[in-house]
Formats: sequence, structure tokens, C-alpha cells
Amino acid sequence: MSEWDTAALAAADKRYVWHPFTPMGEWCASEHEPIVLVRGEGALLWDSNGREYIDGNASIWTNIHGHNHPHINAAIRRQLERVAHTSFLGFTNPPAIELARAVVNLFPAGTLSRVFYSDDGSTGIEVALRIVAQFWSINGDSRPDFVAFKSGYHGDTAGAASLGAAAMFQKNGSRWSFPVRQVGSVAQLEALDSEDQAKIAAVVIEPLVQGAAGIRLWPSGTLSGLRRWCDRSGCLLIADEVLTGFGRTGRMFACEQEAVIPDIMVLGKGLTGGYLPLSITLISDKIFRPFSSDETDPEILFYGHSYAGNALGCAAALASLELFEIEQTLAALSDKIGHLSAELSRLKEHPAVAEIRQCGLMAGIELRADRSERIGAEACLAARAHGLLTRPIGNTVVLMPPLCVAASQINRAVAAVRNAIDEVCCAARR
Repeated sequence: MSEWDTAALAAADKRYVWHPFTPMGEWCASEHEPIVLVRGEGALLWDSNGREYIDGNASIWTNIHGHNHPHINAAIRRQLERVAHTSFLGFTNPPAIELARAVVNLFPAGTLSRVFYSDDGSTGIEVALRIVAQFWSINGDSRPDFVAFKSGYHGDTAGAASLGAAAMFQKNGSRWSFPVRQVGSVAQLEALDSEDQAKIAAVVIEPLVQGAAGIRLWPSGTLSGLRRWCDRSGCLLIADEVLTGFGRTGRMFACEQEAVIPDIMVLGKGLTGGYLPLSITLISDKIFRPFSSDETDPEILFYGHSYAGNALGCAAALASLELFEIEQTLAALSDKIGHLSAELSRLKEHPAVAEIRQCGLMAGIELRADRSERIGAEACLAARAHGLLTRPIGNTVVLMPPLCVAASQINRAVAAVRNAIDEVCCAARR
């Protein structure tokens, strides 16, 4: 018998909670059974009724080394015995200092050398935009525009939302904090005349893959071509590695795949191993220098959060970075990526599958929309009965397990997707 009263918990949730990106009318319907997750171990989760699932979307793309990892648990407990949180406005703490040094040391000397802490990917992007705008203002250079790519997604805060996901936010109006141009390719940037180029402050890109677009892959060379264009035009390059950072693509950072160093890199999601909310905006010396003057009237970045540099989050992130060395996480990825690719290749022939896109341990299984406008959501719901938890993006089923996933669990996850698609398609034909 479960220690949890699932019915009471579900009723209270429906009565008091508003879930993000969730149609609450459907959620609160009497026939809907919320899954109440109560325990995790490695790549597995258990609900309040004792049912076991593979965490097929790494708990919304955050978990790296698995749930309930003893090394990260111990690091958080040690820090908790000292202090959980102190102000980062005019003060500092050892875990934040040590994490900043450790992250900067992951990059070549003299490149990304300064860390700004915030809470999540959205706020990490938000501060990047504000830093860039103030940087050009300090330099007396009028560069009012930002460039982002169509179908991109960089977060929900006002500035971050202005960069993309227009369809997602169109109900909220279209006036945001930053003027943004949308382009579809580097070729469109190259077609701009010198006058238009001189107005661009920075270009923002999700390197290698657009996650919320349905795991859409960039053509090889896109990122390196963009770096060259930014260098020629004099604007800055912001790499949004909130999704792709910390091994998701097979390297520590996606930018490494094309030997690119951006001017700013934003990290979140997997930064703490999926434990606590924390993000980092990494800045080059070139950008930081005007803010570090000791003049009488110095430039100050008037932006920050109450939980910036949170000691518990930084302790978890440090432990996660240590695990990359202790467990040789990156070295083990090649075989796992190959195994996932082999399993997915057998799914490509399914008549309901339109396309499968894979980048590292991230995959998007696009289903044929002519079968049902909600086939992605229906397939993900059906997969639960086969022991897999994930979420769709439109009609694309996303499969993105923690990096600790075992080959046998990859087999089970892909089999669950296949079985779910079979059931949904059979139901559609009846």
C-alpha cells in the first residue's frame, strides 16, 4: 500500500495549483489523473501509486547525472549545514566563487572569463540582452537591433520572449523590451547591406539544434558561418546553450562541435545537474571591461535577482561538474548516442512517423499530423502506460533522457514510443 493518498493530492492540486504550459481545463477535468511524482533514482521516476517510469525528457531537459545522485546530494547537504542562501548584492560566498572559476576554466584562457548569476535560462538571456544594450551605449555606438532565428525559443521573460516563439506568445501582445529582427538563415544576414549590419547589436542562436522548435537541426557549418559573419559586421554573438550545454550534444558545449567561442554564452537547465534553479551568463573580457572601470562614476549593471549566486545551487553545480570527471560522462556518451540512433532507425519505417531528428542524446520523433492534430500529445499520454514520461512539441515526441541512461533503458524508451504510436494510430483508424 502506498504511503501517499494520491486521490487527495490530485484533488488539492486541481483546486489550488496553476501549471505552466498546461491547458488547465483539461487538467482539472474529473476524468484526468495527474501523475504525482514522489521518487527518483538514476534515469527512473516513481509516482505516488508506485509505478515506475523512464524520465524521457530529463525532467524538462534539466537532469544530467540522474535523480538522487549521492555525490550531488552530499554536496547540497554539506552546504545546507553551513548556510542555504545569502545576498549576492555586495556580498559573495565560496560556492559561487568556486563555480565561476570552474566554469570559466572550461574555456580557452582570455575568452569567456566573467560569470553573471541568475535564476534560469530566461533570466540568463534577459541579462545578456541588457548587458549588450548597455555595452554599446557605453561605447557610444548606436546598435539598437537584435537578431534571432525563426522558430527559436529563448525563454518567457519579456526580453527573452521578444527573440522568438512568436506564435506561443502572440496572445499576450507583440510589444516587448527589445527590437528584434527575425531571420531564417545566415544567408539572410549576409544579404544585409552595411547600413543594416551596423544597426545590429548581437545575434542570438541556439547552437546546433533548436529545441522548442521540435529538435530542429541546423545545417552543418551554420554556427561557424555565423561567427565569421558577426566578426565581419562587428556585432556580438550570443550562444543560448541552456538546452545544449553539459553534454547533451556529445561534447560539454554545443559550440565546441564547430570550434566557436561566442561573445556571450548562457547556461541553465543542466547546470546544477537538474537539482536547483540556477543560470550563468558568461561574458568575454571585451564586454566586461567597460563595466570594470574605477572611475568616479562607474558603469553599473542595474539588474539582478534575490537568489543570484545561491549557495545551494552553486554547490550542486560544482558537484555536477565534478561528476563529469569522476564518472567520465562525456567519454561514455558516444556509445549511448550510437545506441539511441540505432534504436530510432528501426522506428523510422513506422507509417505514422514523418521524420526523426537526433542531436546527441536529444531526439525529436515527428508524427504525421494528418492522423490527428493532437497525435503528439496522445502518443505521450499513451507512452505512460508503457513506462515512459515525456512531453510533445506539437506533433513531435521529444526523447531526451538523462545522460546516465543505460542502453537497456534506451531500448525500453524507444519501445514505449513505438507501442504508444501503434495504439494512437489504431484508435485513430477505428
